[in-house]
Amino acid sequence: SAPGGPPQPAPAAPAPPPADPLVLAEVEASGVLEGTGMLYRLDYLDDRQLRVYAQSRWSHPLPQLVRQRLTDQLGRERVVLGPSDAAALARASTVNRVLRLELQEFAHHFDSPESSRGQLRLRATLQQPGAAPGRGLLQRMFVVSRPAPSADAAGGVRALAAALDGAGDEIAQWLRESAAR
Repeated sequence: SAPGGPPQPAPAAPAPPPADPLVLAEVEASGVLEGTGMLYRLDYLDDRQLRVYAQSRWSHPLPQLVRQRLTDQLGRERVVLGPSDAAALARASTVNRVLRLELQEFAHHFDSPESSRGQLRLRATLQQPGAAPGRGLLQRMFVVSRPAPSADAAGGVRALAAALDGAGDEIAQWLRESAAR
């Protein structure tokens, strides 16, 4: 810095290189998980019975909501491509890892009438670039629960959003670890 002038800031540390692009396939689900119904379980009565809130619905089908939120979250570290983007890249001979997710649970669980949590279960399959079909696969199950701030549908929404964000953090960490292999 010039004598008597303001001190100059230290040069910023270089940003880490962005992670390799990732293709996020459409999220797979079956049965009631394909729709817009908000699901809950009264675990204290019968944890096997899945019920649907009569007056509460999601704005879009669950797989679409889950994929959009995870795209936004994973997109903080890398470019996240959709299946149609991947087809265009394949024609340009760019190879990327493909992440496939199967939504197995996305429900508001009541441990008692006053205590509840949002819980999701996702099976993730990561296809490594250049691997033959059925080869180069990594799989992991993610089960994440977050407490609900209230024992009603609104509390379940907040708990499930927090659980999905938690799963996104865990998936991002898993992707970083798998890239280092």
